[in-house]
Amino acid sequence: MNTKNCRRQLALAWVTLALATMGTPASAGDQTPREKPPRIKKADADKDGVVSDAEKAAAKAERDRKKADFDAKMLERYDADKNGALDANERAKMIADRKAEREKEKAQKEPRQAEKAGPKAAKDRAADQPK
Repeated sequence: MNTKNCRRQLALAWVTLALATMGTPASAGDQTPREKPPRIKKADADKDGVVSDAEKAAAKAERDRKKADFDAKMLERYDADKNGALDANERAKMIADRKAEREKEKAQKEPRQAEKAGPKAAKDRAADQPK
């Protein structure tokens, strides 16, 4: 068998395998609608299942407002020299503090998640801990 023919047969085999593993498409009646992400649900103010241009604009305005509030809060909290901007040292302190806050929140969530997972999962984690 020559190389060109061998490559064709190999490519055909791969395509056949790919198509076979994809399965057959379900009929329209068998498909269940996909759950919309929370961000989309929140943006769809009139709950018609479609986010209109006006709803998109309102959601963007809300995100922009929240970001501006957060930025103002961080500026008030970390702008030590009160010049209206964060310099490199102030920004580094803010980043370190935010990282510590996230680690603290994560540590607080872990015991609650362990309780939800059940006693076997907690026992397995205890066994994995270094002694």
